[in-house]
Amino acid sequence: MNLLSTLVDKGLRRELPTREEALAVLATSDDDLLDVVAAAGKVRRHWFGRRVKLNYLVNLKSGLCPEDCSYCSQRLGSKADILKYTWLKPDEASEAAAAGLAGGAKRVCLVASGRGPTDRDVDRVSETVKAIKEQNEGVEVCACLGLLSDGQAERLREAGADAYNHNLNTSESTYAGITTTHTYADRVDTVQKAHAAGLSACSGLIAGMGESDEDLVDVVYSLRELDPDSVPVNFLIPFEGTPLAKEWHLTPQRCLRILAMVRFVCPDVEVRIAGGREVHLRSMQPLALNLANSIFLGDYLTSEGQAGKADLDMIADAGFEVEGTGQVTLPEHRATVGGGCGSHESGDCGSHKSAGCGSQAGGGVCGTAATAAPAAEPRTDLVAVRRRGAGTDHAPNA
Repeated sequence: MNLLSTLVDKGLRRELPTREEALAVLATSDDDLLDVVAAAGKVRRHWFGRRVKLNYLVNLKSGLCPEDCSYCSQRLGSKADILKYTWLKPDEASEAAAAGLAGGAKRVCLVASGRGPTDRDVDRVSETVKAIKEQNEGVEVCACLGLLSDGQAERLREAGADAYNHNLNTSESTYAGITTTHTYADRVDTVQKAHAAGLSACSGLIAGMGESDEDLVDVVYSLRELDPDSVPVNFLIPFEGTPLAKEWHLTPQRCLRILAMVRFVCPDVEVRIAGGREVHLRSMQPLALNLANSIFLGDYLTSEGQAGKADLDMIADAGFEVEGTGQVTLPEHRATVGGGCGSHESGDCGSHKSAGCGSQAGGGVCGTAATAAPAAEPRTDLVAVRRRGAGTDHAPNA
């Protein structure tokens, strides 16, 4: 396919595909799917070899969130039967993190529900970051605490945090239909605050909320414009008790096409398969390693994931290797000296001098309008609430 040859050439040069090309990836047929995976795999291997970075989530505070994000089991008014608890103490969080690090994780992601941290919350998380860093040489720590106020990113950086996660989740034009208690612009502002403070920015999306192909391309182009070092791709976990419980639009094939499109648009960043891979990719997970170079190990915030041992076996069986703490994740042109997190001093990396990239002008849509994918067969049997690890007395899944 000429399309795929063109996209590989552009990916190796870090050149942005056209919107029509990105949309065409999402529109490819199942007959062409392996060709799409092979093409995107060339770009992935060029920049990241066969390494897979492992990340481990620690949910510092679960549930009890005042925000109304429709996709979230921790949202205001959620009826989902999830674990609910307030802040873990630094030693509890450090103990939870240790299980993931023992399983091979290189980065610990500290997450707390809520609109955003108070200054006291930043103090709590800073103490947790220090505790984890003191006990684990070479570990990366990413914080995910919601919307940041002025000065908070700098304080997290001073405490030793390496990165900050705040996802855009969906396109700007559809954001108000997903969340009403904050705006898309609020999310962009927090990612920019993380950048400005010297933190490695991590920002991604959620697929499967009923969005169109144009929406997916919009949010991925907006992410490239923001230039995060890592882009987590979540696949909606339709929790009973949330407004999106009946949204089953994803198939394994569609998930692979979405990951391929993200890789072509963001060729040299850490693309992470995040929540929902077990639910929607299922037995096709090993193929996805040809597209993404990063996954979460074990369980997620409120849902169970694949067993940590099964993750490690999957990586080995697919011919990949776990990235070690001594290896730098990002390509040399993005990585800081010895730190493994990206720098943004060079103007050509992910920069967008052309007017059309990620722009919302004129409606922000190129190509033919697409409708949401047909609903897939619900697999509610694969959606399980986390009952172990952080916030419980049971051993974590790592």
